Amino acid sequence: MSQLVKKQQAAQRAWMGTVAALAAIVTALPAGAQQDLEVIQVRPNVYMIAGAGGNIAVQVGPIGTIVVNTGTEAMSDKVLAAIGKLTPLPIRYIINTSADADFVGGNARLSKAGQTVLGGLAGNPGVSEDVITNGGAASVLAHESVLTRMSAPTGSKAPFPDSLWPTKTYSGRGYSMYLNGEGVQVLYQPAAHTDGDSIVFFRRSDVIVTGDIWDTTRFPVIDLARGGSIQGEIAALNRLLDLTIPPVPLPWEEDRTLLISGHGRICDDSDLVEYHDMVVIIRDNIQELINRGMTLEQIKQANPTRAYRARYGSDTGPWTTDMFVEAVYKSLTARKGK
Repeated sequence: MSQLVKKQQAAQRAWMGTVAALAAIVTALPAGAQQDLEVIQVRPNVYMIAGAGGNIAVQVGPIGTIVVNTGTEAMSDKVLAAIGKLTPLPIRYIINTSADADFVGGNARLSKAGQTVLGGLAGNPGVSEDVITNGGAASVLAHESVLTRMSAPTGSKAPFPDSLWPTKTYSGRGYSMYLNGEGVQVLYQPAAHTDGDSIVFFRRSDVIVTGDIWDTTRFPVIDLARGGSIQGEIAALNRLLDLTIPPVPLPWEEDRTLLISGHGRICDDSDLVEYHDMVVIIRDNIQELINRGMTLEQIKQANPTRAYRARYGSDTGPWTTDMFVEAVYKSLTARKGK
């Protein structure tokens, strides 16, 4: 075995050890919170908070904090306590990657605890609407479809109280800003997990927050009722692949893009490629069975997820394997107008 190969293998083992160690880093939390939350350092100024519902990303810097997703409402105080251990500076922006309850539940509490980045500048020429948005609290940013899903037509009951709604929305392909010395891109991914998904790209840190477009704990949740689709899901995974830089030409180095998934662990490009290929293979399997004229029940019996069911599947809980197969089937047949 050549010395180069030995060096590569040793470096790859060291990298895996680094990932394992990274996953074990737990920032000290107040009494009573330690058993619930993990705070994992992803980059020097980017952290992931796990255990509050969906994964939360926190970027810290001299201006304050950007928080991506806020967890469940019940965990809001513990999330604030965890963020307070990272920085004494206020939350400036909250970004929601979708309208999922475990991503937006803490919006009101965290926003009120924060402060608009332009506080005290109201009335100055050239100051944006953020100054007066949300009463001076931290802005809550999301795609306009998230606000549509969280609110309701006049006379109807909204699925979420208005205190949790986004206070600032964007339309089109995305929204960009520069804060804490870092470019931040919020990029719209239409008709993926839902019709309001965003991914958040911290460019200098080279960290991407995927929301529930990528869930390392299960098959992707294709929420047809909220505008999701299998083709949009694959397109979103392709977009993530386009933005993700692998550790080449020096795979033994730690330099690479890191991804914070909606649920589960921190990953890199190799994990993303594997997940993407799994989704494409299952989509193709189901499409082939549809082409043979098989019904949904016959397709379920054929078990098109067989190769991946042990790792990502479930027969119980809020998102089962059968639900995933049904969502893919309906998405593909609706696309063809069947």
